[in-house]
Amino acid sequence: MTGPTRGFGRVAVERILAGSPKAHLVLLARGTAGAELATDLSRKGHSVTSIPVDLLSLGSVRAAADEVARRLDRGELPPLRMLVSNAGVLFTNDVTESPDGFEATFAVNVLANHVLIRRLQDRFEAASRIVITVSDAHFGDFRHNKGMMPGPSWKDSALLARISAFPKAETVTAGGIANSTSKLAAIYLIHEYARRLPSGVDIVGYNPGFVPGTGLTRGAGAAVRLAMRTIMPLMTLTSLASTQQEAGRHFADVVLGLTPAPSGSYVDRTREARSSWMSSARSTSSPTPAGNGPSAADGTRIPTGNRGDKEQGSMIRHNDSGRQSRT
Repeated sequence: MTGPTRGFGRVAVERILAGSPKAHLVLLARGTAGAELATDLSRKGHSVTSIPVDLLSLGSVRAAADEVARRLDRGELPPLRMLVSNAGVLFTNDVTESPDGFEATFAVNVLANHVLIRRLQDRFEAASRIVITVSDAHFGDFRHNKGMMPGPSWKDSALLARISAFPKAETVTAGGIANSTSKLAAIYLIHEYARRLPSGVDIVGYNPGFVPGTGLTRGAGAAVRLAMRTIMPLMTLTSLASTQQEAGRHFADVVLGLTPAPSGSYVDRTREARSSWMSSARSTSSPTPAGNGPSAADGTRIPTGNRGDKEQGSMIRHNDSGRQSRT
């Protein structure tokens, strides 16, 4: 699991382990946070392992996925039946480049998820579920975003992976567009993998809605951080936002299969809903030909909306940020 150490992800960890007490949870987290959480949970009698990863570095993501695969092959972990990709990053001040040269938001929110799924794809046992945290920011309208986030600007995914896709990259607006665009790309990724994954391996997107206090804006300017700490939490008193406890509980329900959701679906808090995928697909250009998406160091291609040629229990979740690299 990525993103397990803070916010509603941390809440979800407790609920997942309570709902599936025999599960072995693998925490993919940056720095020492994952190891510290694994130690704490192990003391409570849970089976938990931590593997370090920096999602901004796709080399680090590959290494973490390969370590999971090695442990599975050696029998050190039970069969893989779940991948929970909760980690995300938002740069509110500008567009940022990852160490690999990718637009950082796209690298973490899209490419890191793709690399994890791709490298572990052959290890999933039926019935398995992959859950990716997404956002209603991908709609790009006032009804869903309340004017807090500019809408996505879709281009060929090979272009979106680069900072050059966003004019005036040093502005707050560009950072917001990069975020909402990455969330739309994550929706596309889910739909594409729903077509490619074998029967018995489901993939769904979970939208927690607006959840103050997750730390997602910790890299923002002082004014934004102050608003997130003092003003935005008041929104949880309305239907416009969810508390971390609510979002974590709903998230765990999706992971555990308590919320009905067929493969490829978009779960809005507590129920399956229609994402903007259909309307977005109609408003964009033709799908990119297979093989023309961003490429990784091992030759992996990013699914770009058409089937093309096929790309060739433990629970996993990831933590925090990233930069540009090849998968």
